Amino acid sequence: MLADAMLGRLAKWLRLIGYDTLYGAALSDHQIVSRARAEGRTVLTRDRGLAQRRGIQCLVIHSDALEDQITEVVAALGLPAAGVESRCPRCNAVLEEVSHDQARPHVPAHVLETHRHFRRCPNCARYYWRGSHWERIQQMIDRYIPNRS
Repeated sequence: MLADAMLGRLAKWLRLIGYDTLYGAALSDHQIVSRARAEGRTVLTRDRGLAQRRGIQCLVIHSDALEDQITEVVAALGLPAAGVESRCPRCNAVLEEVSHDQARPHVPAHVLETHRHFRRCPNCARYYWRGSHWERIQQMIDRYIPNRS
């Protein structure tokens, strides 16, 4: 998917859920269309003019509310195969599992004492683990997609 400039928050949440989602904030409509065509991506937009462009698959997002936007995407496209925690929420790269020892120089000491599973983004080099924020993220995902499995 390729989300236009009006859907940045949605793009981040779609990545958390596991969708391959690019965010085109710096792209013109022409660039979004060209990239969507070249990569076979569905364009997510609130811009009806962009949605009417020929040769692209588009999903017009109607709601202003994030929860409803996610529901629109899931209803139209189904759930992603990759699953939750598979993509970097910042840059969309596929996260890779790293060992406790590999994470050691990159995460705080107290995190190393309390966590065993880490993921790293090969693109932006950020490290991820299920910290105290994860429960809130999981609750939000479960609220957005209550019947996923």
